[in-house]
Amino acid sequence: MPDPVAFLRSCALGTRVTVRRRVDDGWTDALGYLRELTPEACVVETRRGMVTVPLEAVTHAIRVPEPPPRRAR
Repeated sequence: MPDPVAFLRSCALGTRVTVRRRVDDGWTDALGYLRELTPEACVVETRRGMVTVPLEAVTHAIRVPEPPPRRAR
């Protein structure tokens, strides 16, 4: 499996990604746009706001396609 942190470092800011990380009772995902990357963490803009993910907690990271357009109601 490729190194997820190396993958994140290779992404341009603005890339849509899913970042999985360890939390106390399992895992959680951040799905959104990569907005910042520092040596210690990445910041993903999700629907609920900005999420800072420590790189030491990242277990998986992938590029994901843009969401489909919303349907008119």
